[in-house]
Amino acid sequence: MASIVLTNVDKIYAGGVKAVNGLNLEIKDGEFMVLVGPSGCGKSTALRMIAGLEDISGGEIAIGDKVVNHLPPKDRDIAMVFQNYALYPHMTVEENLAFGLKLRKMPKAEISKRVNEAAKMLGLETYLKRKPAALSGGQRQRVAMGRAIVREPQAFLMDEPLSNLDAKLRVSMRASLNQMHERLGVTTVYVTHDQVEAMTLGDRVCVLRDGLLQQVDTPQNLFDKPVNLFVAGFMGSPSMNFVTAELVRGDGGAAVTFADIRLSIPEATFSDKPGLDQYLGKKIILGIRPSDFEDSASAGSHANGWATLPVKAEVTEELGSEINVLFLIDAPPVEHKDTVAAADAGDDEDATLPLSGDKSLWTARVNARSHVRPGQNIELVVDTHNLHFFDPTSGLSIGHEANR
Repeated sequence: MASIVLTNVDKIYAGGVKAVNGLNLEIKDGEFMVLVGPSGCGKSTALRMIAGLEDISGGEIAIGDKVVNHLPPKDRDIAMVFQNYALYPHMTVEENLAFGLKLRKMPKAEISKRVNEAAKMLGLETYLKRKPAALSGGQRQRVAMGRAIVREPQAFLMDEPLSNLDAKLRVSMRASLNQMHERLGVTTVYVTHDQVEAMTLGDRVCVLRDGLLQQVDTPQNLFDKPVNLFVAGFMGSPSMNFVTAELVRGDGGAAVTFADIRLSIPEATFSDKPGLDQYLGKKIILGIRPSDFEDSASAGSHANGWATLPVKAEVTEELGSEINVLFLIDAPPVEHKDTVAAADAGDDEDATLPLSGDKSLWTARVNARSHVRPGQNIELVVDTHNLHFFDPTSGLSIGHEANR
């Protein structure tokens, strides 16, 4: 096992296109690091540079205590798992698992031991004599992972390994990956465009955009404390609601106002977000997560002191335990380059209402006890302790420690 350190790593293609721009990233020994971002953000390029499948244009990559800039892939002691399985169709599962070890002239007894251990870990014991054509997609992907495991490398590199699987199988394979990492503890770098996958798998998550690192943090911190509008809009499903609002302070204390709505802001927010008071009397971009709403009728006592928001449900998406309520607010959609990029990158197909004009479509995620239906008026409550504030020019999160 080993740490992986990228220092000022660049990748410039012909024509001056920068796929990766000055990437600094330290992946700790034994850590599960997820690289996430929209298509073309540089995440797969970064992974391929670590693997040695792409030359770097500048900077330095170290695996363990060895700089590997000019080492070929076979000498980097890493194992890669691809999206398309890359199994040999004429070989059995057992032969596929053993193939790389045979090339290394490993003793037969050791090969057999490693293959059997990997098969047991991945639930493949009963499939060892089958060929890939007789396996399901999930089983084939487990064989591909088994082939990486038997190598016992310093690091696993995984490039969207679950994207060819159906939704239910992806969930169970995520659980298998988590268990595998717990058991083996091998440094893992995992690329995905799916932020739900990133949130559920990563010890830490690195968000990339246009080759630039946006933020590296735990999944929960990315969700709770995004560094800018792009991360705020990209992480979380359904995505964060945004509106241009004014920060004011009157007799009733501080509040944020937009459309015909006024939400009081707890005084503690100003100490939690240093510099926010400098925006009093000015425009800011306000962000509210769908999960910070609740239907006042089913919220109970935990919503005491929360702000209320009467709305009309335009569309409802019933998810069993929860309902997504889509409603309009009388304010134009925020058109900032960061929110546009995050919306384009999101892979959750948000319902869009035709002819919403200059109104914004917001989503609230409420408990299924609400029983709200399209066309109904509903009083939502919102937890104002969790409001997010962004500078309308820079798009940076106000009061975030990285922006102070």
